[in-house]
Amino acid sequence: MISIQLPDGSRREYPAPLTVGDVAASIGAGLAKAALGGKVDGKLVDLGHRIDHDASLAIVTDKDADGLDLIRHSTAHLLAYAVKELYPDAQVTIGPVIENGFYYDFSYKRPFTPEDLAAIEAKMHELAKKDEKVERRVLPRDEAVSYFKGLGEAYKAEIIGSIPSNEDVSLYREGAFEDLCRGPHVPSTGKLKHFKLMKVAGAYWRGDHRNEMLQRIYGTAWATKDDLQKYLTMLEEAEKRDHRRLGKELDLFHIDEHAPGVVFWHPKGWTVWQEVEQYMRRVYRDNGYQEVKGPQLLDKTLWEATGHWDKYRENMFTTESEKRDYALKPMNCPGHILIFKHGVKSYRDLPLRYGEFGQCHRNEPTGGLHGIMRVRGFTQDDGHIFCTEDQILPECVAYTALLQKVYQDFGFTDIIYKVATRPDARIGSDEIWDKAEHALMESLRASGVDFEIAPGDGAFYGPKIEYTLKDALGRQWQCGTMQVDFSMPGRLGAEFVDEDGQHKNPVMLHRAIVGSLERFIGILIEQHAGALPVWLAPTQVVVANITDAQADYVSEIVKSLQKQGLRAQADLRNEKITYKIRQHSMQKLPYILVVGDKEKANGSVAVRARGNQDLGVMPLQDFLDRISADITNKV
Repeated sequence: MISIQLPDGSRREYPAPLTVGDVAASIGAGLAKAALGGKVDGKLVDLGHRIDHDASLAIVTDKDADGLDLIRHSTAHLLAYAVKELYPDAQVTIGPVIENGFYYDFSYKRPFTPEDLAAIEAKMHELAKKDEKVERRVLPRDEAVSYFKGLGEAYKAEIIGSIPSNEDVSLYREGAFEDLCRGPHVPSTGKLKHFKLMKVAGAYWRGDHRNEMLQRIYGTAWATKDDLQKYLTMLEEAEKRDHRRLGKELDLFHIDEHAPGVVFWHPKGWTVWQEVEQYMRRVYRDNGYQEVKGPQLLDKTLWEATGHWDKYRENMFTTESEKRDYALKPMNCPGHILIFKHGVKSYRDLPLRYGEFGQCHRNEPTGGLHGIMRVRGFTQDDGHIFCTEDQILPECVAYTALLQKVYQDFGFTDIIYKVATRPDARIGSDEIWDKAEHALMESLRASGVDFEIAPGDGAFYGPKIEYTLKDALGRQWQCGTMQVDFSMPGRLGAEFVDEDGQHKNPVMLHRAIVGSLERFIGILIEQHAGALPVWLAPTQVVVANITDAQADYVSEIVKSLQKQGLRAQADLRNEKITYKIRQHSMQKLPYILVVGDKEKANGSVAVRARGNQDLGVMPLQDFLDRISADITNKV
């Protein structure tokens, strides 16, 4: 007798071993039709998985996250099936599930074209409609190697060859196509209906640039037609908001081949940068941070002491002078410790908070660079707090409250919090880890927020909080962090004198709110679709005349606005006013002031706000009150 416990706590008894699909059918025909797989004792399996012992079972449908993963994984195989049908000479490699979809890498004699992509997608739909059964079989490793070599699939044979010889491997067949896979899969191709191929990109075999460049086809797959359409609509909106596109259209910045991964800021973009930096500088000042500045180039002996020379050297830009090796700093932490070490520190000096807008360089691979979001040269709003173990909790409480205020001012109110706890390989006593993890969690509880636990995801030197923003499109951006470090101060000899006169290593809290300023500005541009809030807008107001007769009045207004600290410009071009308004609107300016003879005579301005809002004619002081309130309220 087999006893199956279902998620609602009920039990069902069966006289003999049976499959997950059999259990679904015994519950109801509707569930059997909707079933994609199952979770047996917490493990995701095929509907054909045989249960021969008492177990817990949850039937997985397309309404479950696991069901969506099954759909996407199986659609990746459907993609490979279609490619082999259309291009028999193509070799298949790997095809995993990724966020919102999947990809599959192929080796083929020529690049796939957009026309090829359309043909492949059409073939996928054709194969899906056949509703071919997906079947699993198991082979000994060596037999599987021979099988795929016989098919001419050298990459599959190589993958299997790396598996221990005493292990069996599983294969999945649908129609004429069979692939190496651990599974599980949906029961038949007919379950795959709502998908779309997105693009082709290059990818090195096994991620090694010394290997062959393969062709990676990306796709997305969803449980329903509506979900697929919502995702595609979101992508269309994301394309409109792409910071690279807006950076060019709004004349903010550019990336040049002469300096890959480093940003050339134009006057307007640098204005935005300065607003962000000066805002964060006020945050430093108002919250007890002392601003410091460390050197860019540091001797390799420092990086050897921190461990970076051995573990991170390939990602560091290095140079040599007078028989000494140096590296451009990839992070600011060691420099802050050297500043801390300068002079004797007492427990009375703690907590000691340093902040720096530190420029860092990391040798990221060219393929990973992405506009100003992923660069080689970047500046962090980097802060380090040197404190005692007992001070970890109050510092973290204050920091989380501060971070929330900053994000709110930048227009972000939806934050995801995650605490990454101790890994197996770590330093420090369990007592210290208990105290640090407790402090991080309590700081979030004190802020009244829910948080996730990521067991074992902490660094070897301490636990951390990750703060992730959700933008206007629901996309997630991990920006802020608070990391507890028991290691680096001791490795570099940082000490303070405690109340008993003993020398002790301080705890070091690594914290950043916006993280990379380049990346954060890119996020801001996309969050606001280029229409930055008034306080951040590079040009806050343009004053435009209707005829030359108002030129002096325009200049007078602009000077008055500039004296109030506003970023105002005059537009005295000999163009129609409708043309001027349209052009400035396309630049997403917050305000356009229009003046004609009537406004000049009355000492007033006609105000147009972003979004084609006509606010009518008002005295200049009323406009000043309005825009001042916008800036104060960060809108």
